Amino acid sequence: MSNPQNLARRLGTFDAVVIGLGSMIGAGVFAAFTPAAQAAGSGLLIGLAVAAVVAYCNATSSAQLAAAYPTSGGTYIYGRERLGQWPGFLAGWGFVVGKVASSAAMAMTFAAYAAPAGWERPVAIGAVVLLVAVNYRGISRTAAMARIIVLLVLAALALAITAAWVGTGGSTASIRGEGLLSHGWYGIAQSAGLLFFAFAGYARIATLGEEVRDPRRTIPRAILLALAIAAALYAVIAVTLLSILGPDGVASSAAPLAEAVAAGGWSWASPVVRFGAALASLGALLALIAGLGRTSLAMAREGDFPRYFAAIHPKFQVPHRAELALGAAIVVIIAVADLRGAIGFSSFGVLVYYLVANLAALTQTGADRRYPKFLQLLGAAACVILVATLPLEAVLAGLLMFAGGISYRLVRQRRTTLRP
Repeated sequence: MSNPQNLARRLGTFDAVVIGLGSMIGAGVFAAFTPAAQAAGSGLLIGLAVAAVVAYCNATSSAQLAAAYPTSGGTYIYGRERLGQWPGFLAGWGFVVGKVASSAAMAMTFAAYAAPAGWERPVAIGAVVLLVAVNYRGISRTAAMARIIVLLVLAALALAITAAWVGTGGSTASIRGEGLLSHGWYGIAQSAGLLFFAFAGYARIATLGEEVRDPRRTIPRAILLALAIAAALYAVIAVTLLSILGPDGVASSAAPLAEAVAAGGWSWASPVVRFGAALASLGALLALIAGLGRTSLAMAREGDFPRYFAAIHPKFQVPHRAELALGAAIVVIIAVADLRGAIGFSSFGVLVYYLVANLAALTQTGADRRYPKFLQLLGAAACVILVATLPLEAVLAGLLMFAGGISYRLVRQRRTTLRP
């Protein structure tokens, strides 16, 4: 049996790629194009390209760091090891607090698609309980469920895209609209910021670094493969939506992919979009819970969270106490609040997380350096620029979140110092 203080390495490249895809192909792929079109019109295509480049820079940083530090915790560990305890803590705090809120929002999004009216909260809570139970039984169970969900979501998206094109024949004139630059570069930057978060799930692979076989080879390969597949899929969806609905149609629709399918010749396929969105939300939530558990485990090991949560189940090889506590926190949030429209601080936290990752990768030298430094510099600069495009309320909420984290750590350090 493995050392009870360490997680078991059970994931190969395929499983790691699937978990990354499950994180990226969330419900956002069904809704993110609407605000992106509102910000940039057809210029969202440029925004998507910018978002993909920024994601690539961040992905290479995460891959380079994960190969050198193949343990649980992702950027929390990288920041501590390369930059110091505080940068690592801020990355970990932003990830855990922000993604707990995101998990509650994702569960409510799933329920909005899957539950009858009035049953959204019970269904959302049931989904969280189910996925925590799956994660509790081991990373192999998590990977198996992720494979099923990703396969079904990809099939639903393929059918939706095909149905959208049947009988309509979109045109390049619809794609161009008033011109790619009609909304200006600031609008394009805003769309890039909105679309960037659809790519952010590849970091989940790095947080599972302690459970990947041959991590120096597997993690970098899985991160870049998952990102490439997601980028290609988003590009096809963007072109499809703009060709069939035009930029104004995408901007005015709450469910553009569903409208594109309805405009095609296969009207019977419309429920497929709803089914795919529900499953995509479930897949993203599954990967979120897994990543949250591993980051919390790492923070507990280092004393930034209570060490009680550093325990690993002797049979299932998972951070069971951390996962149960996080699941309970998500359930409580669902029971008392609907955060789907009020989690801008999560976006702020994600950008801080990747800023720390880029700066940490920038310090690596010798055999640990796999990619040129300009990629890390570009990634760090892009994170700062994208923060500037966030709504003011999101920035203020993010600053408040980190102020709370700093206060928490200072109090915890003081108690540790005063303890006899």
